[in-house]
Amino acid sequence: MIVSIPAIVAAAGLSTRMGATKALLDAGGRSFLARILGAFQAGGADPVLVVVRDPLGEVAAAALREGGVVVENPDPGPGPISSLQAGLRALPKDAVGAFFTPADHPLFLPGTVGALLAAFLDESAPIVAPTYRGRRGHPVIFHRTLFPELLEEDLPDGARSVVQRYLCGRMEVPVEDPGILADIDTPADYRHHFS
Repeated sequence: MIVSIPAIVAAAGLSTRMGATKALLDAGGRSFLARILGAFQAGGADPVLVVVRDPLGEVAAAALREGGVVVENPDPGPGPISSLQAGLRALPKDAVGAFFTPADHPLFLPGTVGALLAAFLDESAPIVAPTYRGRRGHPVIFHRTLFPELLEEDLPDGARSVVQRYLCGRMEVPVEDPGILADIDTPADYRHHFS
């Protein structure tokens, strides 16, 4: 039997540093969001939940076109943690874990998703993260045992507050995928990757 786990994509931010909606930016012929959903789907994540500010807006429409499931986050002010929490609340009840990535990381490969999924299913670590040349990136997988902690109200550093508690149990998966490190937040970042 093929086992998959869901993915959560945080796409509810205002993209103030970029000056344009990051999820809809072109990333080599496809939008950031299309590339992320494509990588998750090809790598074995199912379903892919896209957390948006406006369930009737452009990002939601793009998510639906690409086969995503739209989840609303009406108050993304606290940052990506609020979208992660909205996604966790919308997960299938039997989810054993969940991938997570922000929408500004569009370049990771399907093979990375598959490698993380295989490692997670083999080891069942609380956190599984990819590394490229010793540096950690996205997406990550959180085991369901961490969901209650990730849903806590007082997480001053967002998900990092929980990650710090499990550094000893975290599993790192080396991948030949520099895309895991591509955090595209500003116009300068965008030009670096796509000019």
